[in-house]
Amino acid sequence: MNMRVLIAEQDHALYARLLREAAPDLEVLNSGDSAELARLAADSPVWLGQPDLLATLLRQGHQPQWLQSTWAGITPLLADGLQRDYRLTRAVGIFGQVMAEYVLTYMLGHEREVLARLVSQVERKWDERPGRSLEGRRVLIVGTGDIGQRVAEFLLPFGVQLYGIASQPREQAPFIEVAGLEDLGRLVGQVDYVINLLPDTPATHDLYDAALFQRFNPEALFINAGRGVAVVDGDLVEALKKGHLAGAVIDVCRQEPLPQRHPFWTAWGLLLTGHSSAPTSPTAMVRLFVENLRAYQAGEGLRGEVDFQRGY
Repeated sequence: MNMRVLIAEQDHALYARLLREAAPDLEVLNSGDSAELARLAADSPVWLGQPDLLATLLRQGHQPQWLQSTWAGITPLLADGLQRDYRLTRAVGIFGQVMAEYVLTYMLGHEREVLARLVSQVERKWDERPGRSLEGRRVLIVGTGDIGQRVAEFLLPFGVQLYGIASQPREQAPFIEVAGLEDLGRLVGQVDYVINLLPDTPATHDLYDAALFQRFNPEALFINAGRGVAVVDGDLVEALKKGHLAGAVIDVCRQEPLPQRHPFWTAWGLLLTGHSSAPTSPTAMVRLFVENLRAYQAGEGLRGEVDFQRGY
């Protein structure tokens, strides 16, 4: 089939090697040099890579037919003035387990008070508080799409009660209830964990503000592994100070890396995890790409195809 695929990715050499092994019939083009990348983009109909590098190539006026993003988030490709007359697919089906492991790490850490015990050890205090269990805890997953669904399935064996928020209310196993975005304020007050996995769309900006944090259960842990723009930073810091919630684990921020003077560094009860929650596995990504490529050539539907109007 000798189709040309351009790889625009930090780890381009690894992706190129994996792709050549998985699909020897492809012509794979890759480079770490931006001028060379632009030259190769001119006659490659299919691009695979990270949205920020792909957006740079689009800005230069190149006309691809199909782009496969290696990230779940595709915000750079939705910037004003960028063309949208191509097919775009985002990375789906490869982050579920790793995101569930991330969420579970901090949920279990919270129940077992890992950080407080570390402080006790530094102070040479014998800390014999009993550990608590996840059984019976109420968990709200905000964003019950591909990743949220998988996280819920991994949490289920721990005996938690699962609630969800989606763009529209719907029946969705294993959730007790999946409500619409307008019900977020009602549900945050009734749960022990609020896990934000929402994509970056206009409807999700500044969602977690002072008014919403006031409605939280004061015992709740907030985990943001979705997008930084969903949280009003100053309001979260203030809410933690006032005890509106028990703590926050923040993986994603408005600016990354976080500026040195940002209040998150020193906020009480806030742990930063440096956008590490769900890295892309190149092997799994290439597997998804090859599957999509075969469907693309056969004129079939693609997994993770983006609706530009919705933004995901």
